[in-house]
Amino acid sequence: MRNQHTNPIDRLTSIAGALADPNRVRLLAACLDQARCVCQLVALIDLSNASISKHLGQLRDAGLLESRREGRWVHYRTPETPDAIVRDALATVRAHALDDERIRMDQQTLINIDAIDPNELARMQREGCCPDLSCCAPKQTIHSTPAASGQ
Repeated sequence: MRNQHTNPIDRLTSIAGALADPNRVRLLAACLDQARCVCQLVALIDLSNASISKHLGQLRDAGLLESRREGRWVHYRTPETPDAIVRDALATVRAHALDDERIRMDQQTLINIDAIDPNELARMQREGCCPDLSCCAPKQTIHSTPAASGQ
């Protein structure tokens, strides 16, 4: 079923459908600059492995991502040579994704996720150690206000 649409209207509706879910846009944005294994994307977005895989499949079927199996890992990335419609869609996501606060936070979280070896990350996920990977989330600073400090 991947990339079976050849006429422009079918290609456009396939791409539009793939981009119609915020989590899919977040997944696509995470893969814009480098390949990501599924365990990294599961760590990023608070959904089950099965849900993440389904979303990634929709992005792949629309031609927005390619997958590559490497041993037990499946890596997703944007296509090396996308057709014009996909190239335009990816350019639009790239141009506007960082306008979203969640995606900016995702970019910060990915820095922390990237620092964890994928084998260790998968072990953590299997064992439920830090199941939400809050250890990967960017640290937010809490600012005290004059009212809070009694002033």
